[in-house]
Amino acid sequence: MTKVVKNSEVKLGRKVNPNSARQIRLAELEAKRSNGELKRGRPVDTNSERQLRLKIQAINKQLGIGGQGRPINPNSARQIRLNELAAKAELNGGVVKRGRPAKVVVTDEVAA
Repeated sequence: MTKVVKNSEVKLGRKVNPNSARQIRLAELEAKRSNGELKRGRPVDTNSERQLRLKIQAINKQLGIGGQGRPINPNSARQIRLNELAAKAELNGGVVKRGRPAKVVVTDEVAA
């Protein structure tokens, strides 16, 4: 006995009522999204102190003035160590070997 199955699209699940309040609302949202009219999130107050501070930060970043975060103390132990490592790397072509040195293998060819 052979069964023949037709390739037809069968929608599974509950039927959708296109006239329901939810479907109407979803259609309106999709229309606004496609037109670019959908506003999301909290509106930005362009005259706020934070927006002014962010504009100043962006300008300073472009000009290379001031950084964010805590200023660096060049006389701290860490900064001294980092400068020494950078100097050592500069002497070795940008590479600093880390860890214990490899064991030196000595072979006696005289005994042969």
